[in-house]
Amino acid sequence: MNFARDIMTLACVSTGAFFFLAGTVGLLRFPDTLTRLHALTKADNLGLGFVVLGLLPQAGDLRDGLKLMSIWMFALLAGATVSQLIARTVRRSGAR
Repeated sequence: MNFARDIMTLACVSTGAFFFLAGTVGLLRFPDTLTRLHALTKADNLGLGFVVLGLLPQAGDLRDGLKLMSIWMFALLAGATVSQLIARTVRRSGAR
């Protein structure tokens, strides 16, 4: 039972790390601010989701699992808010 839980954790955290890497590549490779922002927020939100999903089976109890989920929800909210503010500023300034 413990072995299956460890395999799930390893698979999910590795998948999350892949999405973080993909977001970083998008940040470095895309030509303008809005496409970079899109690639980074989408990949990072999904990457963090997979990392949290992988860590949930390792959580000691329900309280620890709820803490992980609340961290993920806070990161989603903060990422969406900051992305919206950056995109609005870029569109208003006309800069690409």
